[in-house]
Amino acid sequence: MKLGVVGLPNVGKSTLFNAITQAGAEIANYPFCTIEPNVGVVAVPDERLDKLAALYDSKKITPTYLRFVDIAGLVKGASKGEGLGNKFLSHIREVDAIVHVVRCFKDSNVTHVSDKVDPVADMQTVNLELIFADIETVTARLNKAVSMQKTGEKKYKTEAELLKRILARLESEQPVRTMQFDEDEQAAVDEMFLLTSKPVIYAANISEEDLGSDGNPLVEAVERQAAKEQAETLVICAKVEEELSKLDAEEKQMFLESYGISESGLNRLVKKCYKLLHLISFLTAGEKETRAWTITEGTKAPQAAGKIHSDFEKGFIRAEVVPYETMLEMGGYNQAKEHGKVRSEGKDYVMKDGDVVLFRFNV
Repeated sequence: MKLGVVGLPNVGKSTLFNAITQAGAEIANYPFCTIEPNVGVVAVPDERLDKLAALYDSKKITPTYLRFVDIAGLVKGASKGEGLGNKFLSHIREVDAIVHVVRCFKDSNVTHVSDKVDPVADMQTVNLELIFADIETVTARLNKAVSMQKTGEKKYKTEAELLKRILARLESEQPVRTMQFDEDEQAAVDEMFLLTSKPVIYAANISEEDLGSDGNPLVEAVERQAAKEQAETLVICAKVEEELSKLDAEEKQMFLESYGISESGLNRLVKKCYKLLHLISFLTAGEKETRAWTITEGTKAPQAAGKIHSDFEKGFIRAEVVPYETMLEMGGYNQAKEHGKVRSEGKDYVMKDGDVVLFRFNV
């Protein structure tokens, strides 16, 4: 899964991405670390892996990952090709969700592109460019659908009606993600790859002085605006995250404690992105390796098996499943089996987050 990090100049986007990249660089054998220098790979925090590995005395622990992509800078007029506008928009089309960094700190040493710290105005600047680009896309498709109605095929009338609804919402300066669609409509919208249909997390970037404190009016303004857009908000200090990314585990814990916080902002961001994309993890464990695997909510057992190897899906027989909590309580797979806690699930089983699975297959 790819998440695009966007934001106006001097809001902390580069600082946050540097923290992400440095954190990802620790995973030296992960292919995306070297293929694209503008991609940061971050492990999804999962406390279950260490405990599960201890039961099996695993030689290796492998978490699952998210990719963060540094999107080209934005200026007003990007939808018309200003600055790096076309590149900016094309890169957003390729990501699954957007992390929009907005400035919620005042610093006379860091100039603002508008000479005024106003995070809601910054949000609207970016959003309007995305809306303008979507209006252009939807208008072109609507014109085509209308012209095709003369064929008499009902699907073009249905498509035109949907596009008119979407266009009206966009022209009211509201993103497509604020709309409700039935299953068929949602499938049609997904095929359009509209920029404003993508889920968004607003990363409210605060100063070190504001870390751990309550009542930041700039953050509160971001949260109110995000709620109107059906978007998520995360409070983060990019500068602190960059410093944390350079520390080892023990130093990091001491640093966090000095600020009175229990978990890094980057960890919270990764977890929030995971949830935003409706992702869950199933787990496999053994002496060689304990590992987390990413799937979307609603994935059935054969398709989950295919994440490990295509042969697992092709020759799927059954999945032997133990919930993580039960596995921990029993003290291992053999003990769980002795107590009748291992379930045998077939092709229609919908995977649950934290399922510890052994797939049986025959190819």
